[in-house]
Amino acid sequence: MGRLHAGIDGRLREFIEAQPMFFVATAPSGGAGHVNVSPKGMRGAFAVFGEHQVGYLDYHGSGVETVAHLRDNGRITVMFCAFDGPPLVVRLHGVGTVVPVDDRRFAALAGAFGDAPDRHGVRAVIVVDVQRVSDSCGYGVPLMDYRGDRDLLVRAHSRRTAEDLAEYRATRNAASIDDLPAFS
Repeated sequence: MGRLHAGIDGRLREFIEAQPMFFVATAPSGGAGHVNVSPKGMRGAFAVFGEHQVGYLDYHGSGVETVAHLRDNGRITVMFCAFDGPPLVVRLHGVGTVVPVDDRRFAALAGAFGDAPDRHGVRAVIVVDVQRVSDSCGYGVPLMDYRGDRDLLVRAHSRRTAEDLAEYRATRNAASIDDLPAFS
């Protein structure tokens, strides 16, 4: 049986910050559309801002479902799994806000990710106001060895200028697969 927590305390914070990957789940409003689950990673791309607020760097990529869903309704769940050590799953349920790279708040938020491998390829910071913190056993999560972050995303973005990335957002990240607006 899982437990509810009043917030992201020291032990949970240590666990969250030690995980090399996490998953983000969002869905559009109503009964239509696609539920989305995205794996996220790269050390230093996630930050705990406080007991009830977290954030992560959202890099340019092939899809833009999370951004579109958050702009539609804000609902988000972030999940961390222990792939080594004691079995544990932590879920953070909350309301997410998209802070795009061209937003005046972006620079201050991005400064919280001092260990991020790259900031050039970031299209937004996703800020989550956490309303529910829970954990569960994770007995079914496999044991796996972490060998390191892939560098493909960082290398791909290093070849693009800021203007190239703006065009990418406007042309390839303008809408979700359900045609919800994301970046325009």
